[in-house]
Amino acid sequence: MKRLLLTLCISGLLLSCGTSSKSNTKPLKTKAPSDPVEYASSITSEELKTMLYKYASDEFEGRETGKKGQKLAVEYLKKLYKSMEIPTPLGGDDYFQEVPLEKQKVTAAKLNVNGKEFSAFENHIVMTAAESINTTIDEIIYVGYGIDADNYSDYKNIDVKGKIVLVKAGEPKDAEGNYITSGTTEDTKWTNGRQSLSSKRDAAKANGAKGLLFVNDNLFSRYAPYFQRQAESGTSGRLSLKSNEAGMIMLMINDELGKAIYPSISENDEPQTIQTKIDLAIDNKSEAITSENVVAYIKGSEKPEEIVVISAHLDHEGIKDGKVYNGADDDGSGTIAIIEIAEAFKMAEKDGNGPKRSILFLHVTGEEKGLLGSRHYTDNDPIYPLANTVANLNIDMIGRIDPKRKEGDRNYVYLIGSDKLSTDLHNISEEVNKKYTNVELDYTYNDENDPNRFYYRSDHYNFAKNNVPVIFYFNGTHDDYHQPSDTADKIEYDLLENRTRLVFHTAWEVANRENRVVVDKATE
Repeated sequence: MKRLLLTLCISGLLLSCGTSSKSNTKPLKTKAPSDPVEYASSITSEELKTMLYKYASDEFEGRETGKKGQKLAVEYLKKLYKSMEIPTPLGGDDYFQEVPLEKQKVTAAKLNVNGKEFSAFENHIVMTAAESINTTIDEIIYVGYGIDADNYSDYKNIDVKGKIVLVKAGEPKDAEGNYITSGTTEDTKWTNGRQSLSSKRDAAKANGAKGLLFVNDNLFSRYAPYFQRQAESGTSGRLSLKSNEAGMIMLMINDELGKAIYPSISENDEPQTIQTKIDLAIDNKSEAITSENVVAYIKGSEKPEEIVVISAHLDHEGIKDGKVYNGADDDGSGTIAIIEIAEAFKMAEKDGNGPKRSILFLHVTGEEKGLLGSRHYTDNDPIYPLANTVANLNIDMIGRIDPKRKEGDRNYVYLIGSDKLSTDLHNISEEVNKKYTNVELDYTYNDENDPNRFYYRSDHYNFAKNNVPVIFYFNGTHDDYHQPSDTADKIEYDLLENRTRLVFHTAWEVANRENRVVVDKATE
């Protein structure tokens, strides 16, 4: 990296370089040992700090998806990879995987049921609509709670392909008062506020529904005033990802409208076809926006078709009320960690010890907007087939200490997901850590019943849902999380160094072992 920083200084690129007492070059050997410790030692707190102070500076304006700062950030990452002579899998000079997004302006839909008009923002709000719609619906499919889990599914005995489904809030409980899917009283992804919205949407989409009417009086009362203000001001709403498939219509409705469509919705959970007449008109007013994932790779020497993906999100919150949200920990720390890991693998390759499997360095956009960049990679345009993807090591916030930790050494990291799909990957992670880095591996947030639901909240999840084994590296939240005070001076650089080396050693083992990681816990 010293060679990289010197090159960038000399060529007048974006990086502002300081004076270093260390050599500006790292000597190359004609024949290096295959022990990864030497390459891991190239990952240093000094280099991480130099780059992170640049990446999390005001110059990049908080790196909001689709905005100027994010464009500066991706150009910066591209120049780093080019200076390290790490190529792009897209060929030539193209390090950017374009991610097609749209920002939909909130529209007041027109809706009546059997001739009775129901008002926008009083009874219904449009959550998503991929195109303008003017249609009459003669029947809908009621699917109760709209849950589709391994041990309980409302979709089990009913075909909803191409249909509009009606779903109600909540989740059934057993005789002891525990939720059916988890066996506990803790909220699940089917009951936990906004996450229930996305979980039930995803279940409807996975079963082929073309539209969803979600009855949730509590969420509706919170969302409706916000959507109404946006509609009246003419401002655009949240970003969404354009899919290769036809988009799904989604409306949130209140209890009054839900009962007008199906009067027995409160008492009856049984999925069934409902004969009704719904006239629906939606005027879609969306603005196309393009953002970019940054991709670079090192080709495997023996099994190049097998891919290990190391990911982190490059975006943050942007500028709000004139304040820059720099996102040094979230996720400048993960972004810069990948650059150091990439350099270590490149050094090994130059020494004749390149990885047996290919390594894809994937910096995704739009994580803060809903895991959009990673979802585009997995669902729309995987550069390499997911069937060939051995594992995803995802880094999202590894530069700080969680103030909620009352016990244990500061040299820790939370691991999430390592055992969800592959016992093999979990064991590798444990063994590598004991051998090389001796970080305290904390599995607090790996609990399936963790109310924070962190497993579903970072980019690894889009790989995991496709049965790609994952590890999510995370230091936990802190008072500066999603605040303008998340700045580079607050990073614990010795911890960032050791955690980054842990990811490198794990990736090294996964990429170089004889057999690929076994997926022994795949989900349907």
